[in-house]
Amino acid sequence: METDIRIKLARRIRELRKKKKLTQEQLSELSKIDYKHIQLLESKKAPAAKIDTIEKLAKAFKITLSKFLKF
Repeated sequence: METDIRIKLARRIRELRKKKKLTQEQLSELSKIDYKHIQLLESKKAPAAKIDTIEKLAKAFKITLSKFLKF
């Protein structure tokens, strides 16, 4: 189950990034998260994301945490 959530989160990040027409590099700049970490978070072997990271991503996408985590 833990892996399912990580995969869902990875898909959600990629989905929102593409919807906003952002590259991983642009998302990295907006969120203040290292580009390599964005790559990892979008991968099939994504690490567990910290709540601080999730919050930074939601802010970068200009959406609430609840909307970000709606998957």
